[in-house]
Amino acid sequence: MGSRLGRRVVNFANLPIKLLMPSSFSNITEISLKTIPSASKIEIKRVLESLYGFEVEKVQTLNMDGKKKKRGGLLIAKPDYKKAYVTLKNPLSISRDLYPIRMIEEEKKNMSKKSKSSIVEDDEPKKMHWLDEKRDTRSSSERRFSCGRDRERGGERSSDVGAAAAKFPWSSMRSYAPSL
Repeated sequence: MGSRLGRRVVNFANLPIKLLMPSSFSNITEISLKTIPSASKIEIKRVLESLYGFEVEKVQTLNMDGKKKKRGGLLIAKPDYKKAYVTLKNPLSISRDLYPIRMIEEEKKNMSKKSKSSIVEDDEPKKMHWLDEKRDTRSSSERRFSCGRDRERGGERSSDVGAAAAKFPWSSMRSYAPSL
């Protein structure tokens, strides 16, 4: 039957179709679908018209490669798919209950609140970094080995280190070179 007419007969289509989320839910003239790579434009059009009752004007398709990841020496790949953009003759409105829109909108609001609160920090006191704390600026090894050297020099070392620390962060490192 179908071979005489020169086309495939689609009685019960074994064609998985997944509707992708549209940007708006009213006045939809173009929908996007994911399907298997072997599906043709004509098959997609016939399935949408016969099973779902849409009036299809045209179908545009893209062959998409699945994402590939390399873990260790193995290449893990998701299967390839075909993306179809279907233009409808009559505009379509989809129910908001088809997608979990409320959850997505709440997540977007939470993310926008978090991003705003991280930018504006005038209300909260500025937290200091643990390296910025005003404690003994010498390292633990300097404290161990210094014993009474600071008392012998009259505190010169601590004032020199404080002045040098303003210029370079590594100036508090112990130097074994003879001091001038």
